[in-house]
Amino acid sequence: MKENRDSFFEALIGDGRALILVTAGALAFSGGIALFLSLRGEFLPHDVDYLGMRPEALCALNECRIVHFMIHDRASFGAVLISLATIYAWLALFPLRSGESWAWWLFVGSCLTGFGSFLCYLGYGYLDNWHGAATLLLLPVTGFGIWRTRHLARPFPGLRPGWKPERWNSLAGWGRIVWLACAAGLIGAGSTIMLVGMTEVFVPSDLEFIGYTREEMNTINPRLIPLIAHDRAGFGGGVMTTGLLIFGILWKAKPSRHVWQAITVAGACGFLIAVGVHYPIGYMDTGHLIPAWMGAVAFITGAALSWRRYGESPATASAGAVDRVRDGCQLGGQPLSREEAHRS
Repeated sequence: MKENRDSFFEALIGDGRALILVTAGALAFSGGIALFLSLRGEFLPHDVDYLGMRPEALCALNECRIVHFMIHDRASFGAVLISLATIYAWLALFPLRSGESWAWWLFVGSCLTGFGSFLCYLGYGYLDNWHGAATLLLLPVTGFGIWRTRHLARPFPGLRPGWKPERWNSLAGWGRIVWLACAAGLIGAGSTIMLVGMTEVFVPSDLEFIGYTREEMNTINPRLIPLIAHDRAGFGGGVMTTGLLIFGILWKAKPSRHVWQAITVAGACGFLIAVGVHYPIGYMDTGHLIPAWMGAVAFITGAALSWRRYGESPATASAGAVDRVRDGCQLGGQPLSREEAHRS
């Protein structure tokens, strides 16, 4: 009888996509915990140890606005983690399963920015031990998933877009433009938030809402600003990474219903919570909220304009293109060439 040498662990890990799904699950769990604690107005035990203060003590100051500000940052960060988890799960279940090399490179690039943002603690001086431990536990899982899927690194995908709309002056064309612009905006906004978190920490509207100057907050507790900076920089890194992922997917992935669903779910999680959390805590500064609302409206607009094109089956889209080649005519009655029809 032939001896069966199949490995349980080889079967469990497979081609490495299971490990990427574990990464997605860990991010979703962490995001859920952040949202749960934000709803309850609680800090993590190591935050309390670092500050030497409980949230109740901070809540006694100026209508609890310091705690509310921290909750608004942490809830937004939790939402971003859930968005990232959604996109990572989609990458593992669809393009990586299909052997698309651009998805592997996009995942690797996002890991560099995502895990790399942990090093922002060098700018604000607070090393979150729990965050560090979670990162050290997740890093080898993610790294091994990258290693197991490394065969997808070749051929290098290049920068050519995965598809172009038949006509840029169409719903699909405008949807693509708006969504790409929104993703670029997320990259810029995330980079800015991360940089501010590492340096100034606050923008003027933040201090106006909190009701204290930086000096007064240092008097309350000299460790308070480094803790807030940690939250801000982490949130900024997450937003930047989400924008990078969405931009890469929109640029390279061919239209399909699951692409639209994944991007829409990821964006809805991020914008709904990041914008919505301002209202219960009373942080209603117009200048602060306008960029977030503009991003949310742009995202919804891009989703609405793109739905029909992304919802088409490949066979339907192909048949439509062929019909346009066969039946398309210019104003003068001359038949369109195949190239002209694709541009129309």
